[in-house]
Amino acid sequence: MASIETIAVIGAGTMGHGIAQVAAANGFSVLLSDVDREALARGVQSIEKNLAKGISLGKLTDHERDRTLQQIRGTTKFEDCANADLIIEAAPEKLDLKREILRQLESLTDRSFIFASNTSSLSISEIARSAKRPEAVVGMHFFNPVHIMRLVEIVVGEKTSDETVETVTAAGRRMRKEPIVVKDVPGFASSRLGVALGLEAMRMVEQGVASARDIDTAMELGYNHPMGPLKLTDLVGLDVRLSIAEYLHRELGSETFRPPEVLRRLVSEGKLGKKTGQGFYDWSKENEDLRRAQSS
Repeated sequence: MASIETIAVIGAGTMGHGIAQVAAANGFSVLLSDVDREALARGVQSIEKNLAKGISLGKLTDHERDRTLQQIRGTTKFEDCANADLIIEAAPEKLDLKREILRQLESLTDRSFIFASNTSSLSISEIARSAKRPEAVVGMHFFNPVHIMRLVEIVVGEKTSDETVETVTAAGRRMRKEPIVVKDVPGFASSRLGVALGLEAMRMVEQGVASARDIDTAMELGYNHPMGPLKLTDLVGLDVRLSIAEYLHRELGSETFRPPEVLRRLVSEGKLGKKTGQGFYDWSKENEDLRRAQSS
């Protein structure tokens, strides 16, 4: 089995900088890449903020923070990523974009590397369709927030080799994640179940069954979920959830995944969740309530 020592993460957004953080914290040499210099800076700042919070909560030491940051190097030069042992793309959920990233990387080097997609729903086999080495293409689906959530879903494409699966599973464990291995089917295991729950919660809001907060509380206190499905939707992004729902509805042909009208309406109004300040929750109020709770 190949050994992974250097990891390149393509995309410094919410998932990308989270993956970079946990990889660096567990001893990997990490290259965090983004074509947008400002996005890259925001990603690094988010890592620093996460680490500072860890120190304030007594979960990290100053030494651990410094060691993690020393393991990360940022770049806007795509070609730098080609020298990594494992390349994890955390780009937007667009099949053509992910294929193009893989194609460009393969054109930049003759070295063998594993290409892992953090996609939550797109087919790994389709991403690898035109790859020179499809046996080295795999899914590594992390969960948000990456530095807290323990699961990583290893998605096996049609041509993904056993060695690739073993190698990324070992890398996931080294990141202190709990890997599960799933077949490359629409939605894999986690997204299929999670999206179904979220969409049903939205339909309950439409039908006036209960408020978004009370529906979330039912799952948090009744089923021990750390976060309710509607607040989670706000965190992930309503536009992202809509795109995934449309894909699953199209691929599986199940009414379970037909996007509810409330989701389409909120997205059309630009209410995309926490990132825009409004979704199923008013995040200006949520953030103020959190500040009050922390100061009390």
